[in-house]
Amino acid sequence: MSSFVIWIFIGLLAVILGAGLYFAGRVVLPNVIPSEKTYELEVRHGKLDEVEFNRWPKQYVKIRSPHNYLINAIYIPHPNANKTVVLSHGFTYSLFGMVKYAPMFRKRGFNVLIYDLRHHGKTGGWNTTFGFYEKLDLKAVVTWAYDKLGTGGKVGVFGESLGAALSLQHAALDPRISFVIADCPFSDLNELLAYRLRNEFHLPAFPLLPVSSMICWAFTGMAFRKVSPLREMPEIEAPILLIHGDRDTFVPKEMSIALLAAAKNSRLTRIYLAPQAEHAESFWTNPTAYEQQVDNFLRDIQAIPRG
Repeated sequence: MSSFVIWIFIGLLAVILGAGLYFAGRVVLPNVIPSEKTYELEVRHGKLDEVEFNRWPKQYVKIRSPHNYLINAIYIPHPNANKTVVLSHGFTYSLFGMVKYAPMFRKRGFNVLIYDLRHHGKTGGWNTTFGFYEKLDLKAVVTWAYDKLGTGGKVGVFGESLGAALSLQHAALDPRISFVIADCPFSDLNELLAYRLRNEFHLPAFPLLPVSSMICWAFTGMAFRKVSPLREMPEIEAPILLIHGDRDTFVPKEMSIALLAAAKNSRLTRIYLAPQAEHAESFWTNPTAYEQQVDNFLRDIQAIPRG
């Protein structure tokens, strides 16, 4: 082999490693939006009613993560409620992105607990792992909610986008929860990243994806193949409502359809494909239809009374 060919090979290898390092950084070290900015955005877009939010009773809490940092959370109690829903937000955002769902649950007699994911908002953690570590944080948050409720209390989880995917991963290891509502979750991290590479960068998955995964594993302990809500669906005992916008091009609706097919108990799992809705916009596209789907689900599993 000539020295020229060797240098070409070395150059290609360097390009692949450099691209892999860049993409790995984009995955586990995203540019998260500051908490205060997310609050401003939600208010500006009419998704957070400041008057209503300020009127609610609130408890600002810090919950110890099993990974040894503090999880920032806000507890919004409802008078005499013995049930709580824990809301998990999406990628690069903060807990303020979930305030829009709080009135829907408060009207139905739930306490609401919102929190910042690992490496987001005001929660610690130096990286994002798409549920690999976050699912144990959610378990700690759920434990806090149960301790707050005391004997006889019930806790469900609701997530949007990344929060939806990690809620499913958490449900596979925590049989205590009463239900899961997952709005636009991804089914498998490898598949999602391959899809994003094609759509955003017009690149094939190989060799960039396995190289990036190896780099992430070396630095965080999380390889892309280890994050798969789809693989964990058969372990979930709780009732599940999957929600997905039928015009979602960021996380395709086929991912929720695949999750539905993999569910352990089809009788306790259902899906709502929101017409005309894009990613994480199913609620705002048609709030009445969205709430009706949530109502039907919660009534059928006896989480709220039939009315």
